[in-house]
Amino acid sequence: MAIALKRFSSDHFIVFEKADRIGGTWRDNTYPGAACDIMSHLYSYSFEPKPDWSRVYAEQPEILAYLEHCADKYGVTPHVRLGTEIVEARYDELRCVWNLRAADGQTWKVDAVVVATGQLHKPAYPTIAGLDRFRGRRFHSARWDHDCDLAGARIGVVGTGASAVQFVPPLVRDASLLTLFQRSAPWILPKFDRAYSAYEKTLYRLFPSLLSLSRTTKYLWGESRLIAFEQGGRYNELVRWVATHHMEKAVPDADRRAKLTPDYPPGCKRLIISNDYFEALAKPNVSIVTEAIAHADEDGLVTDDGVRHPFDVLVFGTGFETTQFIAPMRVVGESGVELSDTWRDGAEAYLGIMAHGFPNFFVMYGPNTNLAHNSIVFMLEAQAHYVTECLALLDRERALALSPKAASVRAFSEEMQQRFSGSIWEAGCTSWYKTASGRNTNNWPGFTFEYWWRTRRPRRRDFDLERAH
Repeated sequence: MAIALKRFSSDHFIVFEKADRIGGTWRDNTYPGAACDIMSHLYSYSFEPKPDWSRVYAEQPEILAYLEHCADKYGVTPHVRLGTEIVEARYDELRCVWNLRAADGQTWKVDAVVVATGQLHKPAYPTIAGLDRFRGRRFHSARWDHDCDLAGARIGVVGTGASAVQFVPPLVRDASLLTLFQRSAPWILPKFDRAYSAYEKTLYRLFPSLLSLSRTTKYLWGESRLIAFEQGGRYNELVRWVATHHMEKAVPDADRRAKLTPDYPPGCKRLIISNDYFEALAKPNVSIVTEAIAHADEDGLVTDDGVRHPFDVLVFGTGFETTQFIAPMRVVGESGVELSDTWRDGAEAYLGIMAHGFPNFFVMYGPNTNLAHNSIVFMLEAQAHYVTECLALLDRERALALSPKAASVRAFSEEMQQRFSGSIWEAGCTSWYKTASGRNTNNWPGFTFEYWWRTRRPRRRDFDLERAH
């Protein structure tokens, strides 16, 4: 977004970052094995291709270094205020400006606000009675305790999401015993990962068209995967067969395979890729517990069947609070209406970017813009472009503010929910894509090139504009 603003010929912006370093999820998630599940050539900006990615699927340190490189190269770094958490944004209807307040009390007046806090930054901790009594070490995967010595430890892992699938194999190698508490088994596909050779990287550097071709090929492959999310489709059955075969090759024990076989169709929850998760779970020092956790005590966890599981360390791979979006930031729009109240029954925004009654307020990676089949970077570039086009519309119309009409937001939201009908996401499972009531507020149900097309230019008829009084 900041780079798009620079290209928009605007240096009049500030990037507020609550942490002491940029990088978002790639700064926070430093657990062993942290890597991307989108191929490197596609998980990078279209305007900043990187010919020397070390692997097909890049790991966390390399992605973080890439983001820092981009921030420096494109002049974003001087605009960043680190250690500054914005806790409130309040709209002044008379002056058509936003008043921002930071946690330390500092305030700013700005013409427009772009919230780019993402969907995967606020860890979700399990609710386990008596957890405070546990005397060992405990931490969430997104807040990894690197000072904790795991060698020879008895480790309990709660959760089986994408992060857990990545950090469990390294932990199995260190632990004397690892117990995985699984509420729901994930569908896992092979990860066609490998290191790029020096020869390949040289070719990509000397012939940028080859790198562009690689990116395009990977993009089209990602788009084709969308058809797997149709209920009962042949492609979905193919995914099931590949995932099942992948597990059967790695896990010889039939009872263990039964525990690791999901009870919902592939894609209803996030599909995960891994080459070493099943192999790790087949090791003799691993046990899989599917009984619910009743409570914790001083030494570990007790399950509903009365069995006590003693541990030295508890690691939570329980994901993030994904449906709250901007929370806990307080956002107050026109007539004193709070965004949290507007979104009480589920977040919704026009094109996933703008909410009615909140002029000049934009959200990156907002409601219904998450992907299950392709690179989110593609969506983010489209959104950044759209925001600058909205700012250009303000300039052309000589207006102070714009806000999507209520009918525009409602029509988009209804379209999203209608398009989920018949999709695999409505196959009956619970997932982080949905609110507690079952409303899918996270995913985009179509091809990404459709979203790209719809965010090329703002449609003037969909907006209310506020001109100078």
